[in-house]
Amino acid sequence: SSLVIMSDSSNLVNRKSKKEDEENAENEQTSSAASAGDQSSQRAESSVKDNPSSSNPSKIDVFTSFVESVGQSLKGAAAEAARPSSPLKTLDLAGIADYIKTRKPKNIIVMTGAGISTSAGIPDFRTPGSGLYSNLAEYDLEDPQDIFDIDFFKENPEPFFKLAKALFPKDVKPTPAHYFVKLLEKKGLLLRWFTQNIDSLEIRAGVSKEKVMAAHGSHATSTCLKCRKKYDLAWITKHLDSSALVPHCEAPDCDGVVKPDIIFFSESLPRDFFVKIVQDFPCCDLLIVMGTSLIVQPFAGLVDEVDSEIPRLLINREPAGPFRAHADAARRPTIPLEVCYGLGIKASHRDVFHRGDCNEGVLELAERLGWDAELEQMIAAGPPTTELL
Repeated sequence: SSLVIMSDSSNLVNRKSKKEDEENAENEQTSSAASAGDQSSQRAESSVKDNPSSSNPSKIDVFTSFVESVGQSLKGAAAEAARPSSPLKTLDLAGIADYIKTRKPKNIIVMTGAGISTSAGIPDFRTPGSGLYSNLAEYDLEDPQDIFDIDFFKENPEPFFKLAKALFPKDVKPTPAHYFVKLLEKKGLLLRWFTQNIDSLEIRAGVSKEKVMAAHGSHATSTCLKCRKKYDLAWITKHLDSSALVPHCEAPDCDGVVKPDIIFFSESLPRDFFVKIVQDFPCCDLLIVMGTSLIVQPFAGLVDEVDSEIPRLLINREPAGPFRAHADAARRPTIPLEVCYGLGIKASHRDVFHRGDCNEGVLELAERLGWDAELEQMIAAGPPTTELL
């Protein structure tokens, strides 16, 4: 009986203590809200007092200043709530270097476009003045891209082979950006290198064939469109140096046009390209993109195939793809309604855009990683192989 009474007494004390705690918490919340309101009012009054054009402010002026002050507080709170935690300490090359050193990613995917090879003497396509599309007036094309259209090629292959000498220069060497990717492979960090380029410089740099996915094919081999006979790079290069511009098959009774094994518009991409996407991108722990405008699909869409928390680095002269959106968001003023509803806050928490030349970017990144001496030795040694895709 005494135990029951003691238990009831203890419960009564506990309920009373709990009620007091709840009342204290409620009072603290009320006090905090009142304090916040007082601070907002003080800021509003201060704002009005500091305005020399309003020595005797009206109630509307005071209220307007109060609303603006509260809006600023809401803006900060909304930004904090909408900003995910970042896997990077800083959104620059230093942050990427720190991520590689501390997180030790083992499945880095690299995506590259024509900009990675321009310093090797291979022109890109879209740069005004120097790009291939800017220098096709002599071919009298309705659209410069027709030169890479398979139906146009079959009707008139001559314009393409006039251009082929610029596309397939002899004795080109890989760039520092190519060797940086080779260094990633050497250190066991490279999962795959997806490239839009057809120049085969990835293999010249010594990267293993199985690590390279040439999404748009390669000029390393060519195929007769009629009998499907294969030819190597030496054969097509020798032919381009001859007086006969359009190469024809040498198989008996064929004489079909021989086309380099690059993907033209209206042609299907390699099946292995799509297989590798499904296999690789779910495993990616760092995406490095270099020298591409991220315009041509489906290649450009690959940047969105990695998990939403995986860091993405773009080294390019101009922002591209989702990196362009983040750059625009940083410059655009926030609209009040977007603040109230938590909209319009698009600053990325995992994307890094390094504006500049690809070679300069990888050299700086290598230096921050402590790999600069090793990379410079690799560049100085030159192409380790003449093997092609």
